[in-house]
Amino acid sequence: MEVNDALVQQLAELARLDFSEAEKAGIQQDLQRMITFVEKLNELDTTHVKPLLFLTENYNVFREDKVIPSITREEALKNAPSASDQYFKVPKVIKK
Repeated sequence: MEVNDALVQQLAELARLDFSEAEKAGIQQDLQRMITFVEKLNELDTTHVKPLLFLTENYNVFREDKVIPSITREEALKNAPSASDQYFKVPKVIKK
């Protein structure tokens, strides 16, 4: 695949970016190198290679969900600068 000015311009428009001519030339060279690298990978024989789903041998490594003691509501509200009997009071940030 050949990367030309039209492709770089189309990608810039899709990404809503504006490049100078020097930047476009650099981007065009970078894209061409990336595409050449991917095309080189396509030359490899992968017929007997299983698809890689996980990067490690570990599968679904989860910790057991345990209920642990926590502080009470009263203890949490005790440290608040402003609170009602059940909630933290915070300054209003949305005005009508």
